[in-house]
Amino acid sequence: MVNETEGSLTFNTKRAAPARLADTVSDEIASALFDGRIAPGDPLPSEGEIARQFDVSKPIAREALRLLAGAGLVHTQQGKVARAKAMTGEPLDRIYGYAVRSSLKRLQEANEMRLVLESGIARLAANRRDPKGLAVMRQALEIMRHSIGESEEFTQADIDFHLGMALTTGNTMIRMQVEGMRSVQREVSELFSRRSNRSKADWQATVLRHEAIYDAIAAGYQAGAQATLVAHYDAANIASFEVANG
Repeated sequence: MVNETEGSLTFNTKRAAPARLADTVSDEIASALFDGRIAPGDPLPSEGEIARQFDVSKPIAREALRLLAGAGLVHTQQGKVARAKAMTGEPLDRIYGYAVRSSLKRLQEANEMRLVLESGIARLAANRRDPKGLAVMRQALEIMRHSIGESEEFTQADIDFHLGMALTTGNTMIRMQVEGMRSVQREVSELFSRRSNRSKADWQATVLRHEAIYDAIAAGYQAGAQATLVAHYDAANIASFEVANG
């Protein structure tokens, strides 16, 4: 929580370099957010208090808060104090969403990025096996099994499964990165589901591929987790991009 005692310091402050005052101030506030000195939902000090602590002007403090808001780290509203936001991949998700909807080439590039990242994530998940992440994966699998043919529900469960895999690594930065790729996954999953000739067997095969990924991770089989993840991408990409190119 923020310490609001008069004269106390919320941040590890020192006089900012003149060339990048707002960047220096925003960097320190971001550090306080990431290391837990300020929790999600906590109010930040006022512009005036930030200016006092960092020995800068109020316009510099205001610009620092604007930078943080643009990065999705704080919520600002006219006439109210800024508040810390939970650390999520929301800003990345917006950027990737614009990109993948702009052209098939960007979508293909984004999916290549997912494959590179998630193949490593699968290995680390098998090594760490965080119970909370494994539980999310199991729940997503159960929903996938019972939503075959229901593209919207199935797609959301698919997204939740991959987020669960990230959570299983126990790595906050990986979790944020996978949250940021949800728009990419949604676009590919929806392409896959739009195939006019998609049979029940196709849906079931998708579930089986996810089950294989989960089984390898839960068993701590790192090479197997990576291999099943790559095999899943190979199968899903062929079908999805057949539709996109059709």
